[in-house]
Parts: sequence; C-alpha cells; structure tokens
Amino acid sequence: MAAQRLGKLVLGKLQPPSRARGPGGSPGGLQKRHARVTVKYDRRELQRRLDVEKWIDGCLEELFRGREADMPDEVNIDELLELESEEERRRKIQGLLKSCTNPTEDFIQELLAKLRGLHKQPGLPQTSPSDEGSLSPGQDQAHTAPP
Repeated sequence: MAAQRLGKLVLGKLQPPSRARGPGGSPGGLQKRHARVTVKYDRRELQRRLDVEKWIDGCLEELFRGREADMPDEVNIDELLELESEEERRRKIQGLLKSCTNPTEDFIQELLAKLRGLHKQPGLPQTSPSDEGSLSPGQDQAHTAPP
C-alpha cells in the first residue's frame, strides 16, 4: 500500500498531471489487466451441485418446520453418488429422514432425479461434521488406525 502511494507520488512528479493517468485510468498509460483464476473443476458441474445443495436445504427446512432439532445435519451428495443403485440411495435418504413427520416421498423422488445429473467430485475432501473431532491436529485419515 505504501509502495502504491510512493509510485503515484514519483509518477506524478515525472509526468505532467494531464498525462499521469492513461487510458482506463491506469498510471502511465498502462492498461489494466484482469486477473484470471484457473479452476480444476468444471464450473457448471459445481454450480449444479451448489443449486442441488441449496434446494436440499430449502426442502429440509420445509419438511422439518417446527422440528429443526430432528433435521439431519447434512445430506452428503457424494455419499449418495457412491452408492451402487438408486434403491440404495432411496434407502439411505429414507434413513436420514426417518424422524420427519411430514410426507417425504416427493422430496426423495425429486432428489433422486437431481442426483442422476450429477457426478462425484474427485479430490474434494469428504468429511462430515461427525468426523471433524475424530482426528488429532496434523493427523490425516491415511494414518489413522482402525477402531
């Protein structure tokens, strides 16, 4: 920040005020470059996953209205995608929603349809809230002894 101020001060002394700013408002006539970020994952796929996650959250809030304490902590999309069949996915979702008193069949059907268009994301960390306290700091899952 101080270097920027110093650069403006020096640049202002070297050039007349009318030339201190070039096209685009950048000092010395240099054009402003836009930063580019390289993304490892397909942006559309990530957006679809985000949309499905938001949809799930909204539906769960609606299904468990008034009984938020009974709502599942999460519905892990990747866990569901790892299951072999749609019937296994259905059973897993039903297990997550067993404490729901409202009808869940429409939600399950629509979630299964949305999952058909998604793919498991390789390389993303697969931790659930219940796993967070199970590892010591600096210890990863590969070095954890089985219980």
